[in-house]
Amino acid sequence: MAPLPLLAIALLLCLSVAAAACGTNTSLAGYESDLRMSQHQLRGRVEVLDGCSFRVTGLDLLAGSPSARWWRADGAGLDALARGAPAAADPLNRTFLSESLVFRLLPGVTWPLVPLLAAFDPLSSSLFGFVLLNNTNSDEINSTAPTMFDSCKQLSPRMRVRWTVDAAANSIDVGVEAAVGSEYYIAFGWSSPAATNQSMAGADIAVTGFTEDGLPFADDYFITNYTDCTSLSSSSSAAAADGVCPDTIFAPGAGDDSGEKVNNTRLVYGHRRDGVSFVRFRRPLISPDKAYDVAVNATSANTTVIWSIGLLRPPDSLQPYYLPLITGSSSGFATLNLTPSPSTSQCVGPIDADDKEDQERITAERNTPLVVTVGQSLHYPNPPNPSEVFYINKKEAPVLKVERGVPVTFSVEAGHGAPLYITSDAIGGNATARNGTEVVYAGGERAEGVAAAPAELVWMPDRNTPDVVYYQSLYEPKMGWKIHVVDGGLSDMYNNSVLLDDQQRKSGYLAVAFGSAMVNSYAYVGWIDGNGTGHVTSYWIDGKDGASIHETSENLTHTRCRSENGEIVFEFTRPLSPSSCSGRIECMNIIDPTTPLKVIWAMGSQWSSGRLDVKNMHSITSSRAVRILLLAGTAEAEEDLRPVLAVHGFMMFVSWGLLLPGGVMAARYLKHMKGDIWFQAHSYLQCSGMVVMFLGFLFAIAELRGFSFKSTHAKIGILGVLLAFLQPINAYLRPHLGEKGEILSRNRVIWEYLHVFTGRSALVVGAIALFTGLQHLGHRYGSKNIKGLTCGLILWAVGVSLVVVYLEFMAVKRRRDVGTDGLSGKWVLGNTDEDDSVDLLQSSKMEPDSIEPMEVQLEPLKG
Repeated sequence: MAPLPLLAIALLLCLSVAAAACGTNTSLAGYESDLRMSQHQLRGRVEVLDGCSFRVTGLDLLAGSPSARWWRADGAGLDALARGAPAAADPLNRTFLSESLVFRLLPGVTWPLVPLLAAFDPLSSSLFGFVLLNNTNSDEINSTAPTMFDSCKQLSPRMRVRWTVDAAANSIDVGVEAAVGSEYYIAFGWSSPAATNQSMAGADIAVTGFTEDGLPFADDYFITNYTDCTSLSSSSSAAAADGVCPDTIFAPGAGDDSGEKVNNTRLVYGHRRDGVSFVRFRRPLISPDKAYDVAVNATSANTTVIWSIGLLRPPDSLQPYYLPLITGSSSGFATLNLTPSPSTSQCVGPIDADDKEDQERITAERNTPLVVTVGQSLHYPNPPNPSEVFYINKKEAPVLKVERGVPVTFSVEAGHGAPLYITSDAIGGNATARNGTEVVYAGGERAEGVAAAPAELVWMPDRNTPDVVYYQSLYEPKMGWKIHVVDGGLSDMYNNSVLLDDQQRKSGYLAVAFGSAMVNSYAYVGWIDGNGTGHVTSYWIDGKDGASIHETSENLTHTRCRSENGEIVFEFTRPLSPSSCSGRIECMNIIDPTTPLKVIWAMGSQWSSGRLDVKNMHSITSSRAVRILLLAGTAEAEEDLRPVLAVHGFMMFVSWGLLLPGGVMAARYLKHMKGDIWFQAHSYLQCSGMVVMFLGFLFAIAELRGFSFKSTHAKIGILGVLLAFLQPINAYLRPHLGEKGEILSRNRVIWEYLHVFTGRSALVVGAIALFTGLQHLGHRYGSKNIKGLTCGLILWAVGVSLVVVYLEFMAVKRRRDVGTDGLSGKWVLGNTDEDDSVDLLQSSKMEPDSIEPMEVQLEPLKG
């Protein structure tokens, strides 16, 4: 028991030594400075605690990637950050909501660090913000960032106001921020103290926003009526102006310096980051403009303010001002306590805009080239900025939108030092040179040119292209920006498609299964979870309850699932035959693209991972299985048994199962009867059978829209038809039998052998065609009656065989009774019972050249 206390003492000593070591380096201890926002809405104040740790108070930050860290570097430039290294191990991959946290430096890292501590994501070379480190309070370092204030209030879900009062300087700094587009204004100000109720009239406001060039502005406005400003010509008098108008319109010559004091709002700072507009301006508490500015009481706890968000009308030839459009705007009133205190900071966490992309957008169109040039970096969206960036169609680093399956043409005129390529890497500049990895989708060192000789690069994103890729320079990092890849039409994205249902329905999940019914089928389910994330999962179903749906481990790749207005769209790629798979049920899920694939579907309200229950039941299902032909080039869906094919099968049964066998049996077993009854029956049955067979053949061709030899049934059936039609040709070319008792000619013997052989072969092939036809019908259409029809055909074949056996028995008995072969039904070559005068193609009994003259002697009757 003694070693345990000793171990605890040793640990305490180690911790004490470590704490003492951290305290030895105190050159920066107590130093504080605000974080300067670059993106991700970073705010906070950094305080160095000791040689090993620092605290960040009021930390706001939108989540970065798992690689985002506190970073140490010797500058905020791209090259300096690339040479830097992590300062702390804590990841910045979550949203921080006005938190106060202590971060410890990595082992071996102590103060003073290099001059910059930054929140940085090395994966995308994204700078969220930074703080400059200095142990003095010299004027060279401004420890207060323009985005930081003493107080904050949430005015609406997408707008906030921040403020800092400097009563000694008779000023108040106000910061307005809102998740709006760059074409929107943000207005904030003070209501009239003379108003007895909430009213916009008489209010003193500042209208802020951004010009077409992306520059911020803040101007002093006065409200006579909450309407659009009118009468803005330079000659207008104050009495003629009405609405929300600049102060200079109401008093164009007031104040000192020829009216300069009328606009008492001064822009301090402004930016747009992550889809959020932020503008900081300063105004006096007590303004010299008594007519159009409202005095602000810095000690008041109930100051009434107004705010508004709406579209901004830029200047034109009639008016030189940016004017707020009141129609369609959002506005409201609020009460502020201007005295700084913890209770006046009511904003928790950063504003998270739905659309964080603030760049120009260009949608690529088929056969319309995108012109790529190089220009100065002015508003590059992902700090740190390079000095030069790509311009596409004269727009600085725009976001491109392309469709899968639609080719995109780039006309590269950026110079020989900036070849274009499409990559998975957000930084570009050849990731392998940075010991990184990337996927190159198009372009390279040959995709470079100038205006006089541009290079053409054609790229077609397909269904395997990720949703976001980047256009970049092969030699310099961060010259390009994002490409959003969206789904095009089915005809663009896929070579083949079939319509399983003609209705567009909204659902929580969509299931597609391979099989004729849900039971004993392989199913693929696309569904959206509670976080809005899409999933694609595969299952084997062997029953009708939740316990009978078993998740499988198929090799699904390129899976995507999304919801478009409540409609599920999902896709996946899987091998036709599972490889390296044994012993599992999914190993049997093999797809043969040469045969039809049976597909069914179902929809329901919700799905989940793990154990399923009644909540996962489907609400809509397909009425029947659809057979999809997975053929190259085209695809079609076949539903149920077509009536024309049913007629084809019936006519072929009548032909090959009744008429043609009946004709053969008549020739064999009816020759013992007097006259030519056997021949009449043989001729009529064979001709009728061939006519019915030919009509059934035409029905099949008409229904299937052509001649096809792809199936075994088609090959055997066509062979049977050819053998059958060989018989009338054979009969027409029959050699003459010769005189009675004459030896058969060589041609006659060959003909009789050929006639018997081809006739019997035709019957055998026709019988096989009947059975393969039913098999093909069952495999293709899944008819429930196929098994019964097959059993019936087998019974029919057995019955015919029994009749043949009986007739053979009777023929043998007849020969035994007669004692000769001449009157029997025995098939022999040159049978003397066959009257060669009979034409096998006609019904005449005698041939004219076979009639012999007869002599008759007449004698008188004696009487």
